[in-house]
Amino acid sequence: MQVTRFDTAIGPCAMTWSDRGVRAVRLPNAAGPASARKAQDDEPGQGAPEWVGRAVQAMTALLAGTRTDLGWIEVDWAELPAFDRQVYAVTRRIPAGRAMTYGEVARAVGAPDAARAVGQALGRNPVPLIVPCHRVLAASGRAGGFSAPGGARSKLKLLEIEGYMGEGPTLFDRQD
Repeated sequence: MQVTRFDTAIGPCAMTWSDRGVRAVRLPNAAGPASARKAQDDEPGQGAPEWVGRAVQAMTALLAGTRTDLGWIEVDWAELPAFDRQVYAVTRRIPAGRAMTYGEVARAVGAPDAARAVGQALGRNPVPLIVPCHRVLAASGRAGGFSAPGGARSKLKLLEIEGYMGEGPTLFDRQD
């Protein structure tokens, strides 16, 4: 397992990866400099394959406000519980600019009464951005939880970058 550190518009990030794919993404925490110190304590990846650099570029672009597809990035799911893997697989299929509710994800994994468990699995998401947990909303259409710094505001900003406009027409949508 190797670590690659990189700077973004929101602060220092780190990505842990293996030969099977990304294992973890660390976003800056609310403490700011502490997360940078932690990232500097990690050993840098040596001889990183080309896809690692492309993944870093893609995440950096997204965090700078550019709508960017991360669906091509492989993830190493080896040590994750089966339920979490199912939730993450469904979440990865949500296209940019769209969203699902926690209940819809629960139904998609065959556990219709497990919306809360879906939320807990997404709260443990080791690869935020790559598994776009920000695309999962509360049943009311509200943001719901988001464990990254900034909470729901950060979630809504990511959705905005991706072009999410909510469901249904707005006052400004043309009604022909």
